[in-house]
Amino acid sequence: MSIDQATIDAHGFSPEEYQRLLEILGREPTITELGIFSVMWSEHCSYKSSRLHLRRFPTDGPRVVQGPGENAGAVDIGDGITAVFKIESHNHPSFIEPYQGAATGVGGIIRDIFTMGARPIALLNSLRFGEIDNPATRRLVDGVVAGIAGYGNSIGIPTVGGEIAFEPAYAGNPLVNVFCLGVAKADALAMGVASGAGNPVYYVGAKTGRDGIHGATMASAEFDEHSADKRPAVQVGDPFMEKLLLEACLEVMRTDALVGIQDMGAAGLTCSTSEMGARGDAGIEIDVALVPQRETGMTPYEIMLSESQERMLLVAQRGREAEVEQVFEKWDLHAVRIGEVTGDGLLRIRDQGQVVAEIPNRPLADRAPLYDRPTTRPAYLDDANHLDLATLPPPADPRRIWLDLLGTPAVASKRWVYRQYDHMVRTNTVVLPGMGAGVVRVKGTERALVFSLDGNGRHCFLDPAEGGRLAVAEAARNVACAGAVPIGATNCLNFGNPERSEIMWQFSQAVDGIAEACRALDVPITGGNVSLYNETDGQAIYPTPVLGVVGVLDDVTHVLTRVFPEPDLEIVLLGEPAGGLGGSEYLKQAHSLVRGTPAPVDLDRERALQALLVDAARGRWIRSAHDGSDGGLAVTLAECCVESGAVGAQVDLPGSVEMDERFGVVQALFGEAPSRVVVSVAAGQRERLLSGARERSIPAVVIGRTGGDRIRLAVAGEQVADIGLDEAEQVWGQGLTRHFEAVASKEA
Repeated sequence: MSIDQATIDAHGFSPEEYQRLLEILGREPTITELGIFSVMWSEHCSYKSSRLHLRRFPTDGPRVVQGPGENAGAVDIGDGITAVFKIESHNHPSFIEPYQGAATGVGGIIRDIFTMGARPIALLNSLRFGEIDNPATRRLVDGVVAGIAGYGNSIGIPTVGGEIAFEPAYAGNPLVNVFCLGVAKADALAMGVASGAGNPVYYVGAKTGRDGIHGATMASAEFDEHSADKRPAVQVGDPFMEKLLLEACLEVMRTDALVGIQDMGAAGLTCSTSEMGARGDAGIEIDVALVPQRETGMTPYEIMLSESQERMLLVAQRGREAEVEQVFEKWDLHAVRIGEVTGDGLLRIRDQGQVVAEIPNRPLADRAPLYDRPTTRPAYLDDANHLDLATLPPPADPRRIWLDLLGTPAVASKRWVYRQYDHMVRTNTVVLPGMGAGVVRVKGTERALVFSLDGNGRHCFLDPAEGGRLAVAEAARNVACAGAVPIGATNCLNFGNPERSEIMWQFSQAVDGIAEACRALDVPITGGNVSLYNETDGQAIYPTPVLGVVGVLDDVTHVLTRVFPEPDLEIVLLGEPAGGLGGSEYLKQAHSLVRGTPAPVDLDRERALQALLVDAARGRWIRSAHDGSDGGLAVTLAECCVESGAVGAQVDLPGSVEMDERFGVVQALFGEAPSRVVVSVAAGQRERLLSGARERSIPAVVIGRTGGDRIRLAVAGEQVADIGLDEAEQVWGQGLTRHFEAVASKEA
């Protein structure tokens, strides 16, 4: 049957791309072949707009066991153990169907980890929504959070933290990024490769249905008013099935009967067969009539493109079939031989013996389109980067500003979210959500793994390169604040339509910033995800790279959290006392402005600061550590005081600005700057800490003492704000719920 132009266009091919397809095949494609090329050459699967730029990331290092190119990255944490981790996006599906979109995002990233032979031990998420006061936002938040909780809680993997932000830029396109961490023996890592002609190919897990067909293609296009009609492209998850699949796969990997294994994620059976074959420079032949199906009348096209969840493809050693089948039978799962590895390098698809697709594996992958798209600095920056404080109304009472910031969605406690997650299952969790970076024990050792997700779309909107540097620095700093050495990173790069030169400029700049910071801080990128076309009706999200950094803590008893643990401890500020207001939370909340430029990070000083924090934790010089972020020092200090027993503080910040300057106190209290950490000092250890800071050329000053039932702030000896602990806890602790209740009352 001849393929008409309308069908070619519906599959997203440009004339040049379709001509390349014809050259590879040497003939017209079948409809199944057209579908296979369509999903494999989609932006979501081929990274055709981003691959050139991603090559600039540092990916090697002494601890890197597996870098980009496999299902997840892996780093050595000692004693022959690796930490396996990755972050993925499920943005478009979560907008269309929030619960299943988020739930299957969790399921997919978990499969990426155990496909590597690692047992998943922790989850984090990074979420972005529109303004919190919008009823549509509340419905999205409810669905996404419930989906994350429903899947993670059911499968028994703790969600131990993350981040959540609310900005108008995400109203039409929320971001749902999910990170998973696992552990595995270095010599037991599994790879997604097919090799050995005659080796059997097995389909394992759930049956195939029509859900998720063209999911990868949907994720490679921007939204419009018809996006709600794409619900059939959203997969449906079953965490209980995934739990069985996880245990069965890990068990079969403990044998030597396995050659390779691959998750059926984006593009489903198409992606797993073609990628495994390409990696092994082999062919794969399957018969789709043998694929377990939960719907009748499915065509080869539908079977190959379905993104039904909880499915894996594996290649076993010939002659070991019975061993593999018995493992899956034990876990009450389908393990069906659907084909074999061949030596001809072809992806051959049969339907009841009849060939319906025959494509060279390597060219399908290696000759995928690769675009060097034009870049143009956005014109909006000429205005947005200009900040003249003199044009702004005088600042309000500092105490009022402080309370307002503590109650904003960006700053307020996220316990409404965390309490829906089971964060203690498996009993490895060391630090509760919201108390700092995620920390989980590595059972059988004295070690812990420490990890953090960070990103700031506002910063990247104003300066993408600096925003990229800041995201890496903050994620690594959060890990160091817990006392751990950062050793590896993953990223999820969320941007708008790459066919617009301004978007590609943002992307390229952000990649440069991330790459520079990763090199300076010695945290190689081991893998990640690119999510483009995040825009609706031409309105793009803020450029939002999210960085996940993993570190290792050799002695879990040395772990630190953000809170002051007891009264009568000295408080030391590491880093510059004053911060800038460009791109700050203060500017957004007090003046409804996203303007200026974020304060730049000095990467040499940042690295020195992180080394000092690790030494201070090992030496037990400090009792807590919390980095400054949204809201400046005043917010940082309040977060050190609330929750976990609540200890007050009396603080006097050095007068780095003239007190009669209109925004002097505002900059001192609410200005934001990188490479700045508030620590509480153990008795008798102040001089060791200050000496260590001087050796590394890190500014350090004693700014106060813990104790009492209030948080008192002074600048240059003059008291400027005073809040009771009970009031601070109420404003900060109920910030999210107060906004949600306000929305509900408006709708009633």
